[in-house]
Amino acid sequence: MLLVGLERVPIGWLRSCRRGREALRSHRAKGFSLSSACSGGAGRTERASDRRGYRERAERETTPNRSDGRILGLRRPARKVPPVSERSLGDLEKEVYPVGKRRLSILDLLGRFAEPQFQHHGIARLSDLHLKTGEPARYRFDSELVELPDATRLSTEMVEALLHPLLSPHQRDRLSGPDGRDVDASFDWPERELSFRINAFRDRDGPACVIRVLPREIPPLSRVGFPNEDVWGDIVDLHQGLVIVTGITGSGKSTTIASLLQHINKHRRSRIITLEDPVEYVFKSDRSLISQREIGLNVSSFAEGLRSALREDPDIIFVGEMRDRETTNLALTAAETGHLVFSTLHTKDTKGVLSRIVDMFPPERSKELCTQLSFSLTMVIGQKLVNLSDGSGRRAAMEVLKITPAVGHMVRSGNWHQIYSSMATGTRDGMITMERHLAHLVHAREITPQEALRRANDPTITNYIHPT
Repeated sequence: MLLVGLERVPIGWLRSCRRGREALRSHRAKGFSLSSACSGGAGRTERASDRRGYRERAERETTPNRSDGRILGLRRPARKVPPVSERSLGDLEKEVYPVGKRRLSILDLLGRFAEPQFQHHGIARLSDLHLKTGEPARYRFDSELVELPDATRLSTEMVEALLHPLLSPHQRDRLSGPDGRDVDASFDWPERELSFRINAFRDRDGPACVIRVLPREIPPLSRVGFPNEDVWGDIVDLHQGLVIVTGITGSGKSTTIASLLQHINKHRRSRIITLEDPVEYVFKSDRSLISQREIGLNVSSFAEGLRSALREDPDIIFVGEMRDRETTNLALTAAETGHLVFSTLHTKDTKGVLSRIVDMFPPERSKELCTQLSFSLTMVIGQKLVNLSDGSGRRAAMEVLKITPAVGHMVRSGNWHQIYSSMATGTRDGMITMERHLAHLVHAREITPQEALRRANDPTITNYIHPT
């Protein structure tokens, strides 16, 4: 497709008929030009700023995917490449990386993320592409790093040729400068419905980068992996308090919160403000009115965004991460003053959330923080992604802690060691331990006992899997 003014015109139509040629001449006379990438010629003499077209290329044959999960023959899908300011279409499609008998471009490598075999019930099986000088390209596949078969080791020139088209000139200069500073960037590919977050850096071997795909589709709550419907039903009915989803990086925390917010968006008339770094899922206001703000782009920090949000008549605030004392303090205050606040932390389990928050503040404030948490914290969800027994992908396993009056008393008094016992016996209140949920998945034959033992927080899981 060719963008002509505000309309998209099929390139084939422009080439094949007199009316198309006349339209092309007319629009060129008005200052529009057809990208050399769409002209079919071998030479590309136009300026990068004139490359304004889209090109489709035929698919190459693909080697069938094996059941063992190896990333095999890379398919070159038919694609439409968006015109991106300060990026050259020719460079994006430049085939610079030898893989077997072929040479691949950065678009070939990124296009792999869109292939259906690497999705399972809304969870991406491929999450990251790693490019490092001196090593073959690797993908993060079902939480494991997997080499691209038949790929050669990347040279400095190859990494730069693959990476630089994704960066602006300023970002390239920053990365290649004498101090070799890290670069955070993003890249959107609308025609493939893909967005990426890029972290580029230099190590002792040369340039390197990690490119993470950002999800587009928000899964419904029934597909997220909650232990039962009552858990998420209780959350979306909340109107005040702090809900924290915790887990290691890449455990699906943002997906869980996005699904909760989307459900509220469809069923409640609320004012929702999100503060994210970066924006991952894009919401469209439905019954609710949603504003999404990205750190570094729309606001300088989570703390500043929170202060601003509290002046914008919010009902619900999503804070992407409580990274520091100021942000955490503002989030607790917002929850205490009648708002529903969602946020994430990076801890191994739900118990670690309390200590992580309290440790952000001076020791003399510990008692005050425990009291504040006991009244503002409503629910904590600990989440992990576990491998399915049939090898088809991963799903979420969760533990749920509700701050009931009894649990609130434990939080205030500092008797945190009793909280796990309350979770284990609090099934009637909607609580569940990670071990019990893993055991349920084993009994349902969704995961293996070995996977459950590997992911459990507590060795007592053997009591659920192999009852005496």
